[in-house]
Amino acid sequence: MKKTMFFVGIIAVALFGCTENNSDNGGTGTTKFNLYLTDAPGKYEEVLIDIQEVKVHVNATDSADESGWIDLDVHAGVYNLLDFTNDMDTLLASAELPAGKISQMRLILGDDNRIKEDGEYHDLKTPSGQQSGIKLNIHAVLEEDITYDLWIDFDACRSIVKAGHSGIYILKPVIKTFSKATSGAISGTVDPVASRPYVMAISSESDTVSTAVTDSISGYFLLKGLPEGSYDVVFEPADTAFQKKTVEDVSVTLGVVTDMGTVEIE
Repeated sequence: MKKTMFFVGIIAVALFGCTENNSDNGGTGTTKFNLYLTDAPGKYEEVLIDIQEVKVHVNATDSADESGWIDLDVHAGVYNLLDFTNDMDTLLASAELPAGKISQMRLILGDDNRIKEDGEYHDLKTPSGQQSGIKLNIHAVLEEDITYDLWIDFDACRSIVKAGHSGIYILKPVIKTFSKATSGAISGTVDPVASRPYVMAISSESDTVSTAVTDSISGYFLLKGLPEGSYDVVFEPADTAFQKKTVEDVSVTLGVVTDMGTVEIE
């Protein structure tokens, strides 16, 4: 199974291309959500967990309301938790979610759960109550147009219980979660709308980090997936009757959409 390794704390930024936005309130009403798997060190040689599905419960007030559950795009497979100790992690799942509150998460496991101890593999039994999934309380609020990363931290040592001298190992997951916003955004409108400029966020290293085109009715634009910092925002009108414009030093903060207001295009 192919896994992509990341250091926790290194920000994975999604760069978004040219898109038009036509929602009533100007924003997209969605947020980019990434789920990472990491682990505390354990005493075993391997701890193999078969993760097949991940679901999150968004916005609905009752977690029993099945309409609130959303399936994430998960990289299903058997993960050795001990590959992700000492500040290592792997991207487990991702999705474009509606902005709002995530109350719960479910990890749906397959049957291939094992540990390796003293050179031998032992099956991990999962209690019948976990057939519907390992349930985690999250209670995270996701703002629209912001990228969020959430980590699930398996405690491999505390999650495995040996049933006396029977040789049976039982999986009783001890998991904590933590999350953070990993991007900001810049929004605004252009006047006149007919100028229809191509909009770019340029970093201090002169890199084009995000681009957008303005909405044909409202003139709204949104530059998403921006790391914290300062950007020059460049407007290049499609109609040569209008002049190119640059607004310098627009500040971006993680978890915040910076509103430029109305930008006049001459």
